[in-house]
Amino acid sequence: MGRCALVAALLLVGCGSDAPATSPAEPQPAESARPAPAATPVAATPPPPAAGPSAAEGSPAADASWTEARWSTVLATMAAWDIAETGAAIESAVRDGEVAMVPVLTELSRFWIPFELQETVNWGLWALAGEDLGGDWGAAVEWLGRHPETPTPPGFAGWKAELYATRVDPAFSRFLGDDVPATIRVELVQWGGVAVDGIPALVNPAFVAGTDARYLVPDELVFGVEIGGDARAYPLRILDWHEMANDVVGGVPVALAYCTLCGAGVLYDARAGDEVLEFGSSGLLYESNKLMYDRATDTLWNQLTGEPVMGARVGSGVELRRLPVVVSDWASWLEDHPGTLVLDIDTGYDRDYSPGSAYGDYFASPSTLFPVFRRSQALPEKSFVFALLVGGTPKAYALRDLQEQPVVNDEIAGVPLAVVTEPASRTVRAYERGERSFEAGPEPGALIDESGSSWRVTEESLVGPDGVSLGRLPGHLAYWFGWFSFYPQTLLYGE
Repeated sequence: MGRCALVAALLLVGCGSDAPATSPAEPQPAESARPAPAATPVAATPPPPAAGPSAAEGSPAADASWTEARWSTVLATMAAWDIAETGAAIESAVRDGEVAMVPVLTELSRFWIPFELQETVNWGLWALAGEDLGGDWGAAVEWLGRHPETPTPPGFAGWKAELYATRVDPAFSRFLGDDVPATIRVELVQWGGVAVDGIPALVNPAFVAGTDARYLVPDELVFGVEIGGDARAYPLRILDWHEMANDVVGGVPVALAYCTLCGAGVLYDARAGDEVLEFGSSGLLYESNKLMYDRATDTLWNQLTGEPVMGARVGSGVELRRLPVVVSDWASWLEDHPGTLVLDIDTGYDRDYSPGSAYGDYFASPSTLFPVFRRSQALPEKSFVFALLVGGTPKAYALRDLQEQPVVNDEIAGVPLAVVTEPASRTVRAYERGERSFEAGPEPGALIDESGSSWRVTEESLVGPDGVSLGRLPGHLAYWFGWFSFYPQTLLYGE
C-alpha cells in the first residue's frame, strides 16, 4: 500500500464509517501523517454562556456532581454518536461544571463527527477548559497535560478502548480498559495513526556481510552495536519503516527500539529475569513517543525509559536495561568494524527503503506532529541531544556543542565520565574515566590522558596502556523535546 492509499484509508476511518479499520496488508508508518482531524471542517466556536463554569473555578474533582450511573448512561450515548443526546449531555456538563467531560470531548474531537456536533464539542471544550482551544484536538490534549487535576469520568478507559476498537482497530482493546493498571494518564494516550503492529517490528532479521552490502552509500547513517565482538549495523532508512528490531547480538537478546517521532534509537537487553521479551509497536503514543508492547502480556512500555507503563507488568519491578548504541555513517562503521554484519534490505516487507522516503519531511521540519505538553525552550525542540542516565540522574548534551568540543570531561551523580564525539557527525559515545581526564588524540579514535598516554576508543570500553580499560556507558541520541518530556528534571550540559 502506498502513502496515498494509506492516507485514504485513514480518511475512511475519520469519515464516519461504522466498520472498524483493519491493519492493512502492507502497513506503513503513518504516524508521520496527522489522521482524520486535519480533513475535518472546524466550526466557528460560539462563545460560552456567561453563566458557564470553567475549570478555573474551584476544584473540578470536588465540584463534580455526576454519579457513576449517570456517566455510564452519558458515555453509552456518546458511543452511539447520537447528535441530539450527545449535544444535550455536553450542555448539561457545562451547566453543571462537570470538567471530567473535557477528556471525553478531547477524544471525540480526534475523530470525524457531524458538523452540528463538532460545533457543540468545540463550545464544550471552551466552556469547561476556560480557554479557546480553537477546535484543535492537539491543543486539547496539551491542555489536559498541563492540568493533571482534571478528572476522568468513571468508565472512561473502557469507553476509550471501545472508541478506538470501533473507529480504528479492535486490537486496541488489548491495551486499554478500566481494570488495566497504569502509571501514565490514559487520557493522554493517543492514537498514532496506524493499527496495532501497523509498523511491523523485525524479529531475528536477516543480515549480510558488510562488504556485500551494495545497497548502502558511504555517508548514510546506521545504528551501530557491538557485543562480545559481534558487530552489527542497522541502517536508519530501513528501521524508519519498522521502528523495532528484536535480535540477538553476541548471544544477548536485544530490542533496538527506535522512535522516529522523537529521534531516539535505544538499545535494551530484552531479558526480564528468565524470560526473553519480544516487542511490537502498539500504534499508540504518549507525549509523541511510541508505546511499544511485549507480546507475552500486551503490556505497554515507554520506548524512551524502558519501563512498563500500562498493563500486567506495571508494578512488577521489571525495567529494561539500557545497552550502548551509536549512530555512525556507514563508511566509518565499516572501516572500524570490517567484519560487521548489516541488516539485509530484503526484510520480507515491500517498502521503499530509499533515504528519506518514510519520514523525510518530518525530519526536515522543526515542528512536532503530535501533542507534547512538556516543552522546554532551552534548546530547539527537535535539536539532537546525547542523553545519559547515570545513577538515576538524567543529563543531556546538545549535539551542536559536542561537535565543537570532541571530548568533554564531566561528572554525573558522582561518576566521572568522558563524552567522546567524532567531529561533524552524530557519533557520540560515553565512558567512565575514573580519576583521569582526556583530550582528543592526534588521529580519529584516539584519546590522550593527562599523563600523555594514548587510549583507544572501542565499542565496549576505552583501552589504555597495558590493556587497562574503562567501561562504556549506555547513551543515545534523541530530540530535545523527546528527552525533556520524560526527564523534565534533566541536567543540561553548559547550564
